[in-house]
Amino acid sequence: MLSTSDPKQYEIWDVNLNPVAGSELGKSRPVVVISNDIINRSTLRIVVPITEYKPKHESFIWIIKITPDKTNNLLKDSAIDSMNVRSVDISRFQRRRGSIKVELLQDILRALKLITDIT
Repeated sequence: MLSTSDPKQYEIWDVNLNPVAGSELGKSRPVVVISNDIINRSTLRIVVPITEYKPKHESFIWIIKITPDKTNNLLKDSAIDSMNVRSVDISRFQRRRGSIKVELLQDILRALKLITDIT
């Protein structure tokens, strides 16, 4: 797998999301970095977790399906869960997996707009 020390927008990283509370997604899992590289002078990155895809996800406007390919290096059909967007410190980042295309980031941002009602 790929590895580097400075997570960038569009990249997929394995990140340790523990500890968690309530319905937050936890454990070590892939995430998509969505924060703009211009603000990455901080050690925080805004990420959206990736979880196992399930047919019930079709009815959730905040879930974006992502299929494995040589760019993202995922192992199975997965779901980007925009409802669990959060900031994490780069010390939680374990390894770089790959990246997503600009169109997928646009889908994530649209989902965030829908669930936050930002106009």
